[in-house]
Amino acid sequence: MHNSCLIGIVIYLCANYQSKSVYNKMDNQNYKLATRLIHAGVEPDPSTGAIMTPIYQTSTYVQAAPGDHKGYEYARTQNPTRTALQNALASIENAKYGLCFGSGMAATDAVLKLLQPGDEVIVSNDLYGGTYRIMTKVFAHYGIKFSFISMQNAGDIEGYITSKTRMLWIETPTNPLLNIIDIAACAQIAHAHNMILVCDNTFASPYLQNPIDLGTDIVLHSATKYLGGHSDVVHGCLLLNDPTLEERLRFMQNSCGAVPGPHDCWLVLRGIKTLHIRMQRHCENGEAVAKYLEQHPKVAKVYWAGFPHHPNHDIAKKQMRGFGGMISFTLKDDSIEAAMSVLTRTKLFSLAESLGGVESLIGHPATMTHGSIPREERIKNGLSDSLIRLSVGIEDADDLIADLATALV
Repeated sequence: MHNSCLIGIVIYLCANYQSKSVYNKMDNQNYKLATRLIHAGVEPDPSTGAIMTPIYQTSTYVQAAPGDHKGYEYARTQNPTRTALQNALASIENAKYGLCFGSGMAATDAVLKLLQPGDEVIVSNDLYGGTYRIMTKVFAHYGIKFSFISMQNAGDIEGYITSKTRMLWIETPTNPLLNIIDIAACAQIAHAHNMILVCDNTFASPYLQNPIDLGTDIVLHSATKYLGGHSDVVHGCLLLNDPTLEERLRFMQNSCGAVPGPHDCWLVLRGIKTLHIRMQRHCENGEAVAKYLEQHPKVAKVYWAGFPHHPNHDIAKKQMRGFGGMISFTLKDDSIEAAMSVLTRTKLFSLAESLGGVESLIGHPATMTHGSIPREERIKNGLSDSLIRLSVGIEDADDLIADLATALV
């Protein structure tokens, strides 16, 4: 076959693949989330019929003529594997647009680049340490002011809003104290003051919570966590409905270049197919472990949104479908030494940063995930020296409890 014919076929197939968005298969169908997790964004490969999205491992695309690229020209801008994932993520978060990044922090960076010097942001004071670090150590140097406040009562936010406030940034449940923030109330406040509401939905995942439905403008995930689910990929994403915001963020994605590779996108595509099954077991095991820890004589306090006495539990019930597998707890001996004694005795709970994988992890926020927060600030926000964070995996719950019993001697 003549080379020009082959080139034409390749260009046609790439363009055809891009045009088959999530909505081609899922349009006008009232599919439930579990079905969308399997099928959204995925179409048979047009060249082979392969049911799994191929890994388009390429840096550039052949053009029939200069400028005639049929949708794909350079992989930093677009990649068919990434397109499939972006469509899938948008569908499962009930959003119109999805944008993928090389990490959750790259996604965070892109959102903060929507701001200008002199702008102000109100942020929940209990949040991931990496988010705190990029705000205070990077963007604060460019004249952006961040106010970290408790948002347990959404009405308190009003007192911190000024004429320069442009963005409201929340996590719920928060990392690591599992505080619950009323998303709908925050959306009402943000929009009344012409602010952008950003919600980090990493801890809940789209299976347990959909902030877009509650009025959030931008939903952020570290897809490294529950979306990937197997501790084998670093990835981030943004989901949103507003076309103007999407255009600005897509410009950041392309211009700044913090994009994921196609293999990473494929791993997340694979991971979300089992999100509902994994999250069901995370929730079941999380409840069993939380109830065990609450009655343990060496444990001072357990943070888990499923307890009726957990602050804002009623809000959690209203905006979530379950309470997840993230748990934090403190010891009656509130010292780093006591915490270290527990951390070094577990076998099934591996001492490691990150969360949301099928295996159980244990960590010490004060010295690990939140080590960038000054101790005085950390203690003020409730992150005590003995605080231990668990990412409860999908192993047998009895084995996990036995492992903790051995560590809490």
